Amino acid sequence: MRLTHVLDGLRCAVCHTVNGMWLDPVRGLVECRECGQTALTVPVPDARRSL
Repeated sequence: MRLTHVLDGLRCAVCHTVNGMWLDPVRGLVECRECGQTALTVPVPDARRSL
């Protein structure tokens, strides 16, 4: 079982499908379920925590 989240309102840059993007936070990947395009995510430290 893989924990994924649908990313509402996002459009795939390759196939232009809306609401087809899924986030896999464990692997740090965003994937389009229509065309299979993937992208790595880069975590950004929370600016509020450094105050």
